[in-house]
This record gives sequence, C-alpha cells and structure tokens, in this order.
Amino acid sequence: MKKILLLITLILSFPFISCGDDKDEPDNLKEHEWVDLGLPSGTLWATCNIGADNPEEYGDYFAWGETAPKEVYEWSTYKWIDRSNGKFTKYCTDSKYGTIDNNTELLSEDDAAYVNWGKNWRMPSLEQIRELINCCSWLWTTRNGVNGQLVTGPNGNTMFLPAAGNRQKLHHCDAGMGYYLARTLKSDQPGLACGLYLGPAGWLWGYGRREYGQTVRAVRVSQN
Repeated sequence: MKKILLLITLILSFPFISCGDDKDEPDNLKEHEWVDLGLPSGTLWATCNIGADNPEEYGDYFAWGETAPKEVYEWSTYKWIDRSNGKFTKYCTDSKYGTIDNNTELLSEDDAAYVNWGKNWRMPSLEQIRELINCCSWLWTTRNGVNGQLVTGPNGNTMFLPAAGNRQKLHHCDAGMGYYLARTLKSDQPGLACGLYLGPAGWLWGYGRREYGQTVRAVRVSQN
C-alpha cells in the first residue's frame, strides 16, 4: 500500500507527464479565421496567408515540403535533396530524379499549414485549388495599397489573395504576381509542385519549382 501511495505521489509531482501521445499532432496555439465561400466540397479557406495577421499581408514564404521560412531559396538549401548528387531524398516518383517513394501529397509533418497552425489546417490540394478557380468569380483589385485578387464564392462571401510574388535565392521576385503552394506534387516531374498563380490578367493553376519560396493560403480540415 505504501508503494502504491509513493507511486501516485511521484506521478502527481510531475505534471508534464501525459497519458496520451499527441506528438504527431501539434496543438493550435492560436485560432485562425476562415471563410465559407459556399463551395460544393464545403472547403473552408483561411482569410490570411500563413505568417500574416491581415488578408493583404504577404506572410511567410515556404519551399514545397518545408515548414519554416528561410533566407535563401535554392537547391543547396532545400531540405529534401541530397547535395552530393542533386537528387531528391523524399517525394519522388522517378529513380532518375532520386529515391522513389511515390508520395505525391505532402505528409502532415511536411505541411506548412499543419505544422504552423495545427491539426485543423492543411495546405490545399490541387483539387481544392481547381474548385476555387472554377466555382468563384475573381476581381483584380487593391486592398490597403496591396494588389491582389478578390475571390467571391457562390454564396457571396469573399477572400482576398495578395499578389505576394515569390522568393528565389536571396531575392523577392515577381512582385505584382501571386504564387500559392498546393500540397500536391507533379507526379511525372517531381521537381515541380502544383500551385495557384494570379496576376492582373487572370488566375490559373500550374506548376512551380519546389525549391522556390511561395506563400500558403491554408484550408481547414472538415470537423465532421
């Protein structure tokens, strides 16, 4: 009996001991706002980019598959490349480009939205970007001095996507254009990742080099 009481006393004296194992799911340290655009899939989009506090702020830039911003965006600093041979160590579908794992969707631990905002958030899939393009109306406009696209959903709700440019090596490039990462890899050319691209002339989905820094507009995971 004394041993049992001693054990209980020791457990209570260490409040950081947890009976659950949540190490694979980061906690939401701060809740983030989202908007329901009335999309057929029910996808809810964040109102700000990751790293931003207001819709017109650019926020942080991420290489595809990395979860923190950095100073230099090039292959020599890219996380998932073997610098001795220039081949990919993760997210690869062709042996001539690197080690094959056939992963074409980011795992949660490599998803900038999940890691920075918590388990309720993900980077959008290519399908979700296509839905945004096909189901919404788009208007090039200026908000607080920042150019971007105002996206209006089927239900009349809106969100603003600033034209934040991208980061290449040490430079901020393509000001006046928007580059938004998806979590989807181009399956037949793993050096490219899918994304949403916008400017004053319009918007489209396409592919960009995964070592470059681009902005992220997260989507909220369904709670159903």
